[in-house]
Amino acid sequence: GTSEDVIIEILASRTKAQIKEIIKAYKEAYGSDLEGDIKSETSGYFEQILVCLLQGERDNATLYVDTALARQDAEALYAAGEKIKGTDEVQFITILCKRSATHLMKVFEEYQKLAGKTIEDSIKSETNGSLEDAMLAIVKCTKNVHCYFAERLYHALKGAGTSDGTLIRVIVSRSEVDLNLIKPEFKRIAGKTLSSMILDDTSGDYKTALLNLCGSD
Repeated sequence: GTSEDVIIEILASRTKAQIKEIIKAYKEAYGSDLEGDIKSETSGYFEQILVCLLQGERDNATLYVDTALARQDAEALYAAGEKIKGTDEVQFITILCKRSATHLMKVFEEYQKLAGKTIEDSIKSETNGSLEDAMLAIVKCTKNVHCYFAERLYHALKGAGTSDGTLIRVIVSRSEVDLNLIKPEFKRIAGKTLSSMILDDTSGDYKTALLNLCGSD
């Protein structure tokens, strides 16, 4: 449902430091432990992937990438999915949640050479439901976080009815961070500017507030 979507979006797209701040703010606002609440609301591998992201054990990104280790990880992912009947989800979760973004980019490249298909295609065929959504979000955020948010905004605006929660959350949280980098990606995906779609799909003070945050295209 929607709440799973929101948790995935937040945890997959934030840095280790930001996740620490979120845990702290959550505790102050609700007087309870975010990890405990997630564990009580979710189960199985989906719970495992969220807890793994929450624990913020992702390696720090470095310019140097160990190609041999990236190849080893790619082989481990291949052995955990495409190569066997069934899937070793834990292996996928560990590598996707703990390796740095620069390292993962190399892993995805090596994986494609090995498997003859992209990591996204393998995730789609090997997993489903919220676990699949979470894994795909991690891959997208690793490859291009601005494109990930542009897609979220586009899906919130297109079709019947507007997903106001996503629209407000993404625009407000990114307006002073990287919205200017998200807007060109949005235009590439949607074929029109973010502000023109907001103009078409929203109204009143709400529209004015969003357009103010959006700035000019």
